[in-house]
Amino acid sequence: MTTPDAASRDFLFEIGVEELPPKALKGLSRALEDEFRQGLKAAGLGHGAIHRFAAPRRLAILVEKLAEKQSDRRSERFGPAVAAAFDSDGAPTAAAMGFARSCGVGVDELGRSGRQGVERLCFSQLEPGAAAMDLLAELTSDALVALPIPRRMRWGTSRTEFIRPVHWLVMLFGNDTVPATILGARAGNVTFGHRFHHNQPIVLESPGEYAASLENPGRVIASFARRREQVRELVNAEAARLGARVAMDEALLDEVSSLVEYPVALTGEFDREFLELPDEALVLTLKSHQKCFCLEDRNGQIIPYFVTVSNIASKDPAKVIQGNERVIRPRLADARFFFETDKSRSLESRLPELDKIVFQDKLGSVGAKSRRVSRLAGLLAGRIGFATDACQRAALLGKCDLLSDMVGEFAALQGLMGACYARNDGETEAVAMAIFEQYLPRHTSDRLPETPAGQTLALAEKLDTLAGLFAIGQPPTGSKDPFALRRAAIGVLRILIEGGLELDLPAAIKAALEGFTELKPDGNCAARLLDFILDRLRAWYGDMGIAAAVYLSVRAVQPASPLDFHRRVQAVADFAGRPEAAALAAANKRVSNLLTKSGKEAAGGGVDDSLLDEAAEKALLERIRKARKEVRPWFAAGEYHKALTRLAGLRDDVDRFFDEVMVMVDDAPLRANRLRILRELRGLFLQAADISLL
Repeated sequence: MTTPDAASRDFLFEIGVEELPPKALKGLSRALEDEFRQGLKAAGLGHGAIHRFAAPRRLAILVEKLAEKQSDRRSERFGPAVAAAFDSDGAPTAAAMGFARSCGVGVDELGRSGRQGVERLCFSQLEPGAAAMDLLAELTSDALVALPIPRRMRWGTSRTEFIRPVHWLVMLFGNDTVPATILGARAGNVTFGHRFHHNQPIVLESPGEYAASLENPGRVIASFARRREQVRELVNAEAARLGARVAMDEALLDEVSSLVEYPVALTGEFDREFLELPDEALVLTLKSHQKCFCLEDRNGQIIPYFVTVSNIASKDPAKVIQGNERVIRPRLADARFFFETDKSRSLESRLPELDKIVFQDKLGSVGAKSRRVSRLAGLLAGRIGFATDACQRAALLGKCDLLSDMVGEFAALQGLMGACYARNDGETEAVAMAIFEQYLPRHTSDRLPETPAGQTLALAEKLDTLAGLFAIGQPPTGSKDPFALRRAAIGVLRILIEGGLELDLPAAIKAALEGFTELKPDGNCAARLLDFILDRLRAWYGDMGIAAAVYLSVRAVQPASPLDFHRRVQAVADFAGRPEAAALAAANKRVSNLLTKSGKEAAGGGVDDSLLDEAAEKALLERIRKARKEVRPWFAAGEYHKALTRLAGLRDDVDRFFDEVMVMVDDAPLRANRLRILRELRGLFLQAADISLL
């Protein structure tokens, strides 16, 4: 929020359209606010709070206390140096006269000002700010053009393009209508209410009455956030009437809130026989086809009721409920048919058919991928210390449910149905759980696999995909990531770090690449993939509030295990907050520069005690040797916090050394000896991180 000028008014912008895509509505509203806010900032228009509104047929922005004009600003132009602007007689040169002409003044009206140590001719003038009324049309148009709309459409005979046909436009600055035509619509002060309950014009006298006038008499709750909470309350109230609770799905709540302008919740019922379906399949059927919320009892068991949210307050709600029940029954019947049909065949019997499904043109079939992942899962399990049998079996069967009717209808059930069918086939619980857990985590905040076989299979599955796409030279570019490689990389890191699993990641990448026997990736492929995976950690730690410098200091020493990487980051982040950190980081940077400039002079051999001359260098070497003995077991055990806390105690001796000892003396043996002392000092810290980067 920026501070508005003394003269200000509220500003309202609303664009009325055909029904917007429900899954895009929330994002479009947020983007419109962001773009408009940036436009106001760039234009230098002060303002108060900004409120956004979004409903199926409208997007709107209300800006409180928008300044009526830009602030006046003083501009300054610089011309030639004074020495070049006048000749020896003091007469203006051609350079001075040319600069004066470009400014529209005489040479005698120019000033003088120092710039970069040189006195130059200059011209300054006060530029009055433009009126907001003259800027709002362009600012609004630019914000709409910048919206993230993947595919725009045209309507009528116009060549105007937008996400949906535009029907009306409201632009009010205080009580005045902004003169503008945007996307083929002329701005006015008239909006429209609910398509069925109040499909009539509503005249707005001022921006502040927008939300209230739409709600009454318009029967439209314009605020997406408020409408969303009302949907939640209505659905929960319906569940409470039955002594049940809602299996609340936040994504479904967003979608339903984007479909209605004035929500009405209704409860329907379905046949109890459909409860034989797996819960996830039942919920997904109701959610995907009818946008309904499922209900569950106090024990978390699904009950044969659902809540639907209507956009119309019907005079006969029972008929609306019956209509929903009539549509839902065949949907659930289809799902049950798919489920029973799928169980008639084992997962193993589907294995040969996986060879007919292409995973990627250059990487072969899904069947080939399953065999590669099975091999890799066995290798990884051995290195982590897990049993291999369940991992390899689950890897072979893990993709077979892709051939089932249920997953063909609901792709989101892959893995889950595989686990269900594996249990039906008599596979072990470890295999069944691993089949489900192979896809975890599915997004940034998703749960992680918990079983040893599931953790191993999830790692192998993701590493195989990453290795394959990098081997054929198809890493993500910009916003394009069709195989979700960034998500896979984060998944690998989260499983290893949050799961507490030690694994040599470079070795695992090498093993994954070796599985593609028909490919010949270039020699830098493994290094590029390792960099890609570890690069994900920078943003991950940033979200935790850990400075990028901490991440970079650990990255510089290239730990092989992500779990070890994480322990170092935590220790360095704590160390960076200590009072000694800044001085020791500066000293390490100085040491690094000295060792770099000295080349091989400090290489080879240890410190020669007979060459020690100054008390400060003797004291530092003694402290280094003592600290080395103390921290050696801590570093070996990965207890970096303890080790760095101990090394922080070297600060006074390091400061004294640099205050009293000249390192780069003319005496070559003495110089080399002092450089070796510094090499040992730096080596101590490098066992954790390169703190010179802090």
